[in-house]
Amino acid sequence: MASLKEIKGRIASIQNTQKITSAMRMVASAKLHRAQGMTEKFLRYRDSLQSIVESLGGQTLPSPIPEQSSPFPTGKGRGRSGSIVLVPISSNSGLCGAFNSNIAKATFKRMTELQSQGIQVKPLPIGKKITHELKKAGIDCNLGYFNLLEKIEKGGDLIEVDFLMEFALQLYQSGEIDGIEFIYHHFKSMGSQIITITPIPLEAPTIQEKEDDTFLTEPSPAELLASLFPRLLNAQTYGILLDSLASEHAARMMAMQTADDNANELLKELTLLYNKTRQQAITNELIDIMGGQTEKR
Repeated sequence: MASLKEIKGRIASIQNTQKITSAMRMVASAKLHRAQGMTEKFLRYRDSLQSIVESLGGQTLPSPIPEQSSPFPTGKGRGRSGSIVLVPISSNSGLCGAFNSNIAKATFKRMTELQSQGIQVKPLPIGKKITHELKKAGIDCNLGYFNLLEKIEKGGDLIEVDFLMEFALQLYQSGEIDGIEFIYHHFKSMGSQIITITPIPLEAPTIQEKEDDTFLTEPSPAELLASLFPRLLNAQTYGILLDSLASEHAARMMAMQTADDNANELLKELTLLYNKTRQQAITNELIDIMGGQTEKR
């Protein structure tokens, strides 16, 4: 049985750790509240912009898809490269439960699925954790944007996202890729973040003449679409990054809450053990004293 000094040391150690987890939980909660506020405001802008672009093009743009098939045809079907840019998004730091490991598993699974369809994958990771996993697996990837989340969280504007989408558009227009996919955690609730795959269309919808048009535009619909579509690409990407940030902070907050609860349970057990050991030590001392007095008599 451990001594009283050892048990007391363990209790003090757990209490010190609990102070850290409690502080991290409060920090994650504050960051989550900020990320949710940013996301809520920005999504209204993104959805309005997408509605305008869809009305100009007369077609609905792609939405998030499940982890089964690719929305991009192979190069054989379109006479293109048969390649896509895959953008997995993780966090830059740990202590957020299975957040990063789930992204890594989904990324490797998606790469296998696409390669089995004859599609070449060009990874472009965002986040230090997924970048480390890809490098550890020996996968060659573009490292130019791995710290993009850090810049956005520090108050960066859309300029960093502009660079990313300009890079993707250049590859698309030159015929090197067929499209781009993002893999990230979608924030559903405090306790639920869902792995989501979202393709971002790199080609503007075709202008379709409609007999029932009730809107007049200046300049022409084609010119307006050419101006708005790049902004929509940036808005969709920025919205995905904000969604992933909110999911990361929620996952970290829940992980720290779980650690805090486990620490409380362990403290109860150790406190009970400490009291039992202390009571037993007192009893043993009393028995020794009583035994000594009996011998004197």
